[in-house]
Amino acid sequence: MATRYATIITDDTGQEIVSTIGQFEGGPPQVRSGTVEKVDDGVMIGMIRGGQVDAVSGFGFPDGTKGAEGRAETIAKAGAKVLRTAKAAKGGKGKAAAPAAEEPATTETDPAE
Repeated sequence: MATRYATIITDDTGQEIVSTIGQFEGGPPQVRSGTVEKVDDGVMIGMIRGGQVDAVSGFGFPDGTKGAEGRAETIAKAGAKVLRTAKAAKGGKGKAAAPAAEEPATTETDPAE
């Protein structure tokens, strides 16, 4: 049976933040930075230890945030932006469009020559 583990990192202010989550058979994964601990379902990336909003087993979002609803909203907005950018590139519009081919350089000749 797979066990759910989270990588916990510490930010500059000392808060412990859930950085990644994954399900693994056997033991926890090896990580380069942070610590790994077993977490319950409902713990999400971006939660902090001791957060009060949408709290699950000691982790929650910081006070003053929308919690999981706000996280879902942010993900949806990012997805919509990616979709708009892809459509613009396909249609040849906007910043994402491929640069137009440069016209060959022309040299003007002096009619007096």
